[in-house]
Amino acid sequence: MDAVDAADLHAAISAERLGLADVIDALTPAQWQEPSLCPGWTVKTLVAHLTLTSRITPFEAVRAMIAARFDVNRMIDRSARARAAQYSAAELAAQYRESATWTGRPFGTRPQDPLVDVLVHGQDLTRPLSIPRAIPPEHVVPAIDYAVGASFYGAAKRLTGLRLVATDADWSHGEGTEEVRGPAGDLLLVVTGRSAGLDALEGPGVATVTARL
Repeated sequence: MDAVDAADLHAAISAERLGLADVIDALTPAQWQEPSLCPGWTVKTLVAHLTLTSRITPFEAVRAMIAARFDVNRMIDRSARARAAQYSAAELAAQYRESATWTGRPFGTRPQDPLVDVLVHGQDLTRPLSIPRAIPPEHVVPAIDYAVGASFYGAAKRLTGLRLVATDADWSHGEGTEEVRGPAGDLLLVVTGRSAGLDALEGPGVATVTARL
């Protein structure tokens, strides 16, 4: 990634985080306790997880991984729940806004991971609360382009034999005979394992990817 691409990427990440911070600031006490799209997490737990992005040090991450017996999902879950219990909703909202323009990234992640994180978790938060939030396709394209090939998101097995085509951006992926078409933001949800994106998709490959989710 050259300097221009890095600058564009950080600008997109900051813009999405600041937009999500506006949403978080406006949440009601009841909404903080609603389930998010992340299984077992309330909105508060999810926001707590988002605040950890800029606050967990490499040492703390390694220590947490050891405590979780090197299960990254268990480590992430425990860390988010602990932080949600430690801080109030108002404190977490302030912490998230404070870190919106942070240019670093968590230990062990790639430059595109923070963009995928905010785009996906933003929808994990807003969709179950029926909060409309437009996502610029130009922000989604670099995120989904990366996510389809990143082993962490498990997309390769999910997308075998399929061709994904964005209807709101100049983006496609795969050479399969079964096509899946839809908005890039919804495709990103499916690529990262969220069934919530399926309703906006169409094409002969939708049944296949639905079964795989």
